[in-house]
Amino acid sequence: MKKTLAALTLATLLATPAITFAADKNPLSVHVLNQQTGVPAAGVAVTLEQKQGEGWKVLNSANTNQDGRINALWPEKPLEAGDYRVIFKTGDYFAQQKQQSFFPEIPVEFHITNTSTTYHVPLLLSQYGYSTYRGS
Repeated sequence: MKKTLAALTLATLLATPAITFAADKNPLSVHVLNQQTGVPAAGVAVTLEQKQGEGWKVLNSANTNQDGRINALWPEKPLEAGDYRVIFKTGDYFAQQKQQSFFPEIPVEFHITNTSTTYHVPLLLSQYGYSTYRGS
């Protein structure tokens, strides 16, 4: 009986389409690396905003984890085409490190057209500079 139940459970898991698992993946993630230290930047506050008319509407905010990542920044709603930005609160991060920084915030604006894919916004950070790109 135990073997039959285990086999049935395994068969059910294997028969479940992979698309079910992919649909659960959040469409927006970020990653912050401190270029000076070569380690992830933990505890960086990040805000996601959507452009609406001439202003911006806050959709979500979170802090980077120990790996410098926020794996699920998109709120629990369908991904929509439009203009967005993530704002990295780098001044607070460097203040916690007892270091000065030239950029108190780094806003990264981007445009989403394809709502059936995922987006990743990495930030390579130092006290006096940064770079970013569309990651995968």
